[in-house]
Amino acid sequence: MFEPFYDMQNTPFTRGIPTSVLYKTHQSSEVFSRLEYTARNQLFAVLIGEPGTGKTSTLRRLKDELPEAEYMVLYISDSKLTPRSFYNYLLMQLGCKPVMQRNTARDLLHKQIEIMRGMQSRKVVVIVDEAHLLSKEMLEEARFLLNYKMDSENPLALILSGQTELWDKLRLSAYRAILERVDIECFLTPMDFADTKQYIETQLLYAGHDNPIFTEDAMKSIFEFSGGNPRLINRACSQSLIYGSQMKQTCIDSKSVDIVLENEVTGVRQ
Repeated sequence: MFEPFYDMQNTPFTRGIPTSVLYKTHQSSEVFSRLEYTARNQLFAVLIGEPGTGKTSTLRRLKDELPEAEYMVLYISDSKLTPRSFYNYLLMQLGCKPVMQRNTARDLLHKQIEIMRGMQSRKVVVIVDEAHLLSKEMLEEARFLLNYKMDSENPLALILSGQTELWDKLRLSAYRAILERVDIECFLTPMDFADTKQYIETQLLYAGHDNPIFTEDAMKSIFEFSGGNPRLINRACSQSLIYGSQMKQTCIDSKSVDIVLENEVTGVRQ
C-alpha cells in the first residue's frame, strides 16, 4: 500500500523478512551464538522472552544458518502437544509414518536419529516453540528424549522456546529434574532506543529506501510506544508508513506517529 509512494522494492516491518538482513543487536547475536553452540554440541537449551522480542526470528536464523549437509532441524509448535503426537510430528518430518504406541514411536525416533548420525553424519536439532503452554508430562517427555546410552551422551540437541512463564515453571520444585538437565539458558529482552533506531533504519534499507523517512523524534515516539519490542515497532512503523503515504508525507515526524498510535495502532504504551 505504501511501497510505491516511498519507492520501495521490498516491504519492511513484516515477519517474512530474510533472517540474513535482520538487524542483529549485541544481545540477539549472543543468544544466537549460544543456540549455535547448543546445536553443535548436542545440548539442551531454553530460549526465554516475552511475546514479540524475537524468539521465532532467532530460531529461523538458526535453521537458516546451520548447514543442511550437517544438521537436520525439526520444528514443533503445538500448544496441545502430547507425548505420542510429539514423537509422531518428529517422525513425519523425518519421512516416517505415524506410530500408535508412544514407546514404539520413541524407539523408532531414536533409531532414525541414529541412522542420520551414523550413515549421514548429520546432527539432529529439535526445536519446541511455545513451550510455556506445554503440560508437565510433555516437558518431562522432552527431557526423556535426551536419555541415550545410559545417559552418556545426547542423541540430539533440544531447544525449548517460550515466554517467561516457561522459566517460572522450570524454577518450581516440581520441575527440578528438567531444569537440572538444561545446559544453556538464553534470554531475549526488548531493545534500547539506540538499537530501536538502528532496527528501523535497517528495515528501511532492506526495503530499498536509502533516505531517512522517520525523524529522530518520530523514532523516539515509536520507541516509547513499543518499549523496544520488535513486534510493536513493526506495527507502529507499518501503520505510520500507511498514514504517511496517504498524507503524501515523504518525511514522517513525531506528530504523525502520535496520531497513528492514538487512533490506529492497538497495544499498550510502555
